[in-house]
Amino acid sequence: MTGVPETGGRRLDGNAAGGVLREVFAVDPTTAVSTCAHCGRPAPLGEHLVYADAPALVVRCPGCMQVVLRCASDAAGLRLEMTGVRLLRMTPAEGASG
Repeated sequence: MTGVPETGGRRLDGNAAGGVLREVFAVDPTTAVSTCAHCGRPAPLGEHLVYADAPALVVRCPGCMQVVLRCASDAAGLRLEMTGVRLLRMTPAEGASG
């Protein structure tokens, strides 16, 4: 039991999110606006401060310098940790149907 009540045929498995997530990951990430979970400042990811010399790429908020996200890639795959992001906003890619 998941603790979430079943509401008929309304609940789907995670595959149902594939289309929307494909759109999320198909945009230019530098133009996506991240709202910092620590200070609340919104800023395009292209304005954030990046430290690429750690075991993972570390992205920090330009306002408060807290970690917004970490990204690591190796033979096991890609990992993206975004606990420092309250909201990530993206405009649709050109030609995307809405």
